[in-house]
Amino acid sequence: MIKLLTVIGARPQIIKAAAISRSVKNYFSDSIDEKILHTGQHYDENMSQVFFDELGIPKPDYYLNVGSGMHGVQTAKMIEGIENVLQEEHFDGVILYGDTNSTLAGAVAVSKLHIPIFHIEAGLRSFNMSMPEEINRIVCDQLSSILFAPTETAMNNLKKEGFFESSAKFTSGKRRMIYNCGDVMYDNSLFYATIAQKKNHIITEYGLTENEYVLATIHRDNNTDDVDRLSSIFSSLIKIADEDGMKVVIPLHPRTSKLLETNLRKDVRSRLTLSKNMVLMPPSSFLGMINLERNAKIVMTDSGGVQKEAFFFEKPCVILRSETEWVEIVEHGAGMVVDADEEKIMEGYLRLIRSNIQFPSLFGNGNASQCILKKILSYYQ
Repeated sequence: MIKLLTVIGARPQIIKAAAISRSVKNYFSDSIDEKILHTGQHYDENMSQVFFDELGIPKPDYYLNVGSGMHGVQTAKMIEGIENVLQEEHFDGVILYGDTNSTLAGAVAVSKLHIPIFHIEAGLRSFNMSMPEEINRIVCDQLSSILFAPTETAMNNLKKEGFFESSAKFTSGKRRMIYNCGDVMYDNSLFYATIAQKKNHIITEYGLTENEYVLATIHRDNNTDDVDRLSSIFSSLIKIADEDGMKVVIPLHPRTSKLLETNLRKDVRSRLTLSKNMVLMPPSSFLGMINLERNAKIVMTDSGGVQKEAFFFEKPCVILRSETEWVEIVEHGAGMVVDADEEKIMEGYLRLIRSNIQFPSLFGNGNASQCILKKILSYYQ
């Protein structure tokens, strides 16, 4: 029996952890003992606790309650809290997800104590070093004993960076291992799609019609904190709503909701208030988001996770960033990078909504979590 600590702190990590915890319970309960540490990076009830309740994830064994703050302050508090837990209780390995400050803090704290790190969603690259997420994922990859790349593109990124030829050894004397097991989010989308259809009623609650609305999400700080970028994005969405007659549904991230009043230009804010087809709603639960994604005509987002989920449900995606880690989606014509440029946003929307798009299997076979846990177990043999 090996003992693993799963570190989570933000909405996407909580959802990814559901797939791993489900597989531990269903297939590995006799060989893996998992405990969960929640850093509290996302402290909003709708962005965190609801996911534990709705997705059936075990309640965290440890909760650091760090909350928001400057990157350095927030990360430092997490490092201290994670280190304290690891000194109080023995763990054979630690699972980290993605690219948040919780990921970075976990990688630093765990590596200093010479405990194996298993990084799920390794090898993703935007090649934009101004993104905090890019820094976090690169550091975590360098410190991890096993890298679980979700796609062939992620594997190729690691090859180009020399990971396969690296002579680095960890305290155990073992070399780094690298696998493509597929994407745990694809596992979740398949598992929860039927549940969402039966248990969640967000489509009827908001009077939406299948394939007759745009789903948009905006949460990255370079979009929300910049007046010009935020105004350009919302101006485009309002134009689609008013001129194309499509409802535009926006589950508002707490950051976006807070900054709409101050960072949206007055003329855009006025148009937003007057538009009858703009549907602003509170942050949606995971099951709610699945239903919104499955029934949308097209998705427009700056979220990496939502880009993938759109692809899983065969929906075209307008990417409100200057780059994407999920280049496969763009290469297959299912997505278009438009940044926060109003003209490009409209061009992307019109092109994708009129295209006949193919959605090949790019993210595994829906059994990524089982594959990951088998590889972790093999690490100790």
